[in-house]
Amino acid sequence: MTKEVTKLIHKYLRHDKKFPHVWCPGCGNGIVLGALIRAIDRLGLEKDEIVLASGIGCSGRMPVYVDFNTLHTTHGRALTFATGIKLAKPSLTVITLMGDGDATAIGGNHFIHAARRNLDLTAIIINNQIYGMTGGQHSPTTPYGCYATTATYGHIEHAFSIAELAVTAGAAFVARGTVYHARLLDELIEAGIRKPGFSVVEAMSNCHVQFGRRNQIEDPVTMMKWLRDHAVATEKARKMKPDALEDKFTIGVLADLEKPIYTDEYQKVRDRAKSLARQ
Repeated sequence: MTKEVTKLIHKYLRHDKKFPHVWCPGCGNGIVLGALIRAIDRLGLEKDEIVLASGIGCSGRMPVYVDFNTLHTTHGRALTFATGIKLAKPSLTVITLMGDGDATAIGGNHFIHAARRNLDLTAIIINNQIYGMTGGQHSPTTPYGCYATTATYGHIEHAFSIAELAVTAGAAFVARGTVYHARLLDELIEAGIRKPGFSVVEAMSNCHVQFGRRNQIEDPVTMMKWLRDHAVATEKARKMKPDALEDKFTIGVLADLEKPIYTDEYQKVRDRAKSLARQ
């Protein structure tokens, strides 16, 4: 372990209280946690300036391990708690950490409305294409034909793309990375936190225990190689024909827009109301 890694561990993790962690050996969640910590360190944010909120699931354990202001909230509701925090104290850097099921199934309605409001939040969504902690049920991102505890004969629903959904719903910044492309994931999370407005960073990850075991890919290395081989940089994808992208997904920045920030607009409403009350 390098001195730099040791420094980050002691600076940002509750290293003497909450470890060892509960994630399975080979899980990509630790890579996402490392990417988040490195991004925050490069941004120079103070720990007390940060709030990290999560929902339920494997990813929901992440706030337990970091020495920020943290909330482990109810299933699908991380963004609602984060919204209240940001409105109450806009100066805070508020980040939510969710899984694909947490964010886009039970939390799907909150997700699309947070995007359209353009709250100044960063939503990191770990997409391992299944419900990992709660038993291996299929999620909104489980691919057609794959197997899960609730799809023992093959999944007959079609998955949607989290990143493209965020773009359509109006998020100011949308990006997708993978746990294989760890350096890029660092950069995307940093850019998402830096960007004013609602930012979404989808982190494609592996769940070899629940998804892999039921789909004959039990080795985390094999699953990470799949991410490597099926990811295409957005710049390269623009030059490729549609049929060449049929079984691929893009990584990089998908949207970067300038839009009015909800908290700024909300403050204007408060100021106008106060002005009228004084008349």
